[in-house]
Amino acid sequence: MANVNVRNIPEDVHRALRVRAALHGRSTEAEIRFILEQVTKPAGRIKLGSLLTSIAREAGGMTQEEAEQFDQLRDKTPAEPMRFE
Repeated sequence: MANVNVRNIPEDVHRALRVRAALHGRSTEAEIRFILEQVTKPAGRIKLGSLLTSIAREAGGMTQEEAEQFDQLRDKTPAEPMRFE
């Protein structure tokens, strides 16, 4: 897992993070991880495969059965992040 250092956080922001973490029963570090995950991976985001399927349906080029067939064939395992080592 990667590490990130964030410098020069204003004291009032740090205090607010500590309070928020305490309210949720987490450490400040765990709270920051939670916030970052929620911001970068929102629950309602549209994934590329779903978007392309909806575009094809709207264009009339794909039936519901065909879309379901593609969905069954699609590899749903998360992609590995790129490494620059």
